[in-house]
Amino acid sequence: EEAMTVSMTTGKIRVLSRLRCCIFSFLFCLLIAGTAQATTDNGDFASWVQDLRAEARQKGISDAVLDQALKGIAPLPRVIELDRSQPEFKLTFEEYLGKVVSPTRKRVAAEKLKEHDKLLTEIAAKYGVQKRFLVTFWGVETSFGRYLGSFNVPQALVTLAYDGRRSAYFRKELFNAFTILEEGHISAAAMKGSWAGAMGQSQFMPSSFVNYAVDWDGDGKRDIWATKADVFASSANYLAKAGWRDDITWGRAVGLPADGKINGKAAAVLAEAKTKMLLGEWAKAGVKSVDGSALPTRPLQARLVMPAGDAGPAYLVYSNFDSILAWNRSNYYALAIGILSDTLR
Repeated sequence: EEAMTVSMTTGKIRVLSRLRCCIFSFLFCLLIAGTAQATTDNGDFASWVQDLRAEARQKGISDAVLDQALKGIAPLPRVIELDRSQPEFKLTFEEYLGKVVSPTRKRVAAEKLKEHDKLLTEIAAKYGVQKRFLVTFWGVETSFGRYLGSFNVPQALVTLAYDGRRSAYFRKELFNAFTILEEGHISAAAMKGSWAGAMGQSQFMPSSFVNYAVDWDGDGKRDIWATKADVFASSANYLAKAGWRDDITWGRAVGLPADGKINGKAAAVLAEAKTKMLLGEWAKAGVKSVDGSALPTRPLQARLVMPAGDAGPAYLVYSNFDSILAWNRSNYYALAIGILSDTLR
């Protein structure tokens, strides 16, 4: 029995030794393969950066700016992870609204509207965008300038442009970012934003900055990171160029006929088709304000939005709603902007 025990123990030791050897060999092969792959990837990336620099020079970007923006550049794994990740669950409209139009945000929005009233009044008059909407966009995008994003925008855009999934789009945004640096609006180190490149208190992509950012205070810089006047004016200019009208609001919550049908068709079908009718036509079909009162008599085109389907709330929205969608193509987002702005009337 003792001899058998020794033999079995020795056998176990031999098996474990062989197993360890196999594991170490396998890990060593992985290490070598990984090192080789990393060397290849690094070589490819370095070559890609050289091509990028050459194209940027052709577009008028100086070596000084490129050196500033691309110093120590390397792809950011976290950016790729965020770009690839899908939300684990989708918020219902009610849940989304509760987060975006929270009691705290409503209170702070009202305070900010009063605090910056003089500046907002001047900007609203120039661009034709009600000041309550300017405060609302500011609040929803960055919590009134508190959360601008922690990513270096050039580095994030280099990562996304190199990655390949949407490389053409992000390459264009990267060149726009270089242009912003070349014009001296901000330094590369201070160009902070989201992982996808949205920047400043208004969360403009670089292309939006190039097309819509405004130097309201006249200091030679369009500073959407730290100068509130430039932030508000840039947002107002964006909305004005998107067709905003300051003689109307965004829309309103409405009550539908009891059978849920409009002129014989299911309301949800009309909402899906984005069918537009004059307010008077909606009224004749039995649609009322959510409190049961009659709809306004103005000759405005409107369409139905039903973010939670048949069982949820319904809204008639006007052309300004589509201007909000030009900023962010989400019905949830556009409705939240409208509802929060209504608390500031």
